[in-house]
Amino acid sequence: MSSKELPPSTTPFFPNQFITNQFYSKAQHVSEDTDLSGKVAIVTGANTGLGLECANQLLSYKLSQLIIAVRSLRKGEDAAIRLRKQYTNAKIEVWLLDMSSYDSIQAFASQIEGKLSRLDIAILNAGISNSTFRLASTGHEETMQVNFLSTMLLSILLLPPLKRKSPTGSPGRLTIVTSMLSLTAKFAQKDKIPLLEAFDDEKTFDGVDIYPTSKYLGLIFLWKLTDLVSADDVVVNCVEPGFVKGTSLQREAPAAIRFMLYLLKVTTARSMKLGATTYLDAAITKGKESHGCILMNWGIAPYPPLLYTVEGENIKERLWQETLEELRFVNVNGILESLIK
Repeated sequence: MSSKELPPSTTPFFPNQFITNQFYSKAQHVSEDTDLSGKVAIVTGANTGLGLECANQLLSYKLSQLIIAVRSLRKGEDAAIRLRKQYTNAKIEVWLLDMSSYDSIQAFASQIEGKLSRLDIAILNAGISNSTFRLASTGHEETMQVNFLSTMLLSILLLPPLKRKSPTGSPGRLTIVTSMLSLTAKFAQKDKIPLLEAFDDEKTFDGVDIYPTSKYLGLIFLWKLTDLVSADDVVVNCVEPGFVKGTSLQREAPAAIRFMLYLLKVTTARSMKLGATTYLDAAITKGKESHGCILMNWGIAPYPPLLYTVEGENIKERLWQETLEELRFVNVNGILESLIK
């Protein structure tokens, strides 16, 4: 049963769902005989944290070519050097990708078209969490820009090459990293018209809620996006890695929150290695049944309860139309129409 078909969860997130996630979930590791020879994968934000560990695990299954997509080429090369020493048979490249810049995302997509004859897997791991208000070069609040608008743009631009450059009978895989914190999102702007513009107002900026809400919006958009994409062409899913120690996502959070998170990580957090297995499970192990699904604790989970309601349907449509309008400069409607043909 898909995420859209599951009944919405009524379990309170904290502490009930959180405790289940961290202590009572059974890990599902990729089969030891998995062989990724000949395959090409992209991992964004792969110079550190979960992205780097994901890259390492992909390479351990004989991945032939890896694209590390990062905003700092120097940091990306530092990571690549370490990986090349360990995996001498793999081709490991570092490509520039600044998720706060539409120009950079388009240039990255052009590289894929021009340089790759094959593409099997794309794992969109890059994300930020700003506790203070900052505008990106696009004029939008930066966390919303990177985690939602830019991630959705890159997702759409990746769909055609994943469809065309993956072998017949083996659909491309697009896995987008989400967060269980989306379940805690206040989403105070949900009734605003226009919706996206409401996040660009510094006076109403919420440094605690912006990250969960940015991930929440990604789930709303992907509900509709995956209705237009055939799982025979590209399997698109979202993965929630759980609460993981060793990441630097909350480095800008206020000191009190960082201290609280430190205590939680010491007592409850998954290891980086275990967290990254959720990425591989979503992108390799799970099949077409995971298309359009949220994967949490190595299993298929429901969408947030709001999305099953009449109000949620209205929000889905408004967000969909506003996002397509925002991204019209790359002819997203034409790209989506081409996938249906």
